[in-house]
Amino acid sequence: MIDTTQRARLIELLRELSFERRRVRLASGRESDFFIDCKQTILTAEGHALVGELMFQTLAELPACDAVAGVELGGCPLASAVSLVSFQKGRPLAGLYVRKQRKDHGTSKLVEGDKSLPAGTRVALLEDVVTTGGSSLNAVETLKEAGASVVGIIALVDRQEGGAETIRAAGIPLYSLSTRADFMG
Repeated sequence: MIDTTQRARLIELLRELSFERRRVRLASGRESDFFIDCKQTILTAEGHALVGELMFQTLAELPACDAVAGVELGGCPLASAVSLVSFQKGRPLAGLYVRKQRKDHGTSKLVEGDKSLPAGTRVALLEDVVTTGGSSLNAVETLKEAGASVVGIIALVDRQEGGAETIRAAGIPLYSLSTRADFMG
């Protein structure tokens, strides 16, 4: 069960620091009537603590996992925050970062933190914003190729633009801490 007081405070911070009501072109190529840059909230000390705690609490809605993964860039601090909280709560979960494309130097890995990812590791994917679901499903495939089993996705914000339905149609559970309605009324 998620702490409703903490959730309300997180949404208040998102409204204050991350939300703008304006026309914007999204990464998906679609236009929207609002913009939300969750990193502006997540990267504050309070925002980081709140997302870590609330997403950790939400993991109880999914099948058990051994690790949490965040898609670059917005999901990376989410994975770090949840991993830290999990350690503090006595249920340590490894944190992983999923790249959208290979680096052209070094190890050229798509999954950072993979040394703690033995084959079959159960992973919950953490997203800052879900719009179409495309980047989430791409990250799921990347994790599967690395040998992981994705148990579900937790999003900070569901823009309610079809992404949740696309993800669930792929057979993946999705839970969101907030939705468009929390910002647009």
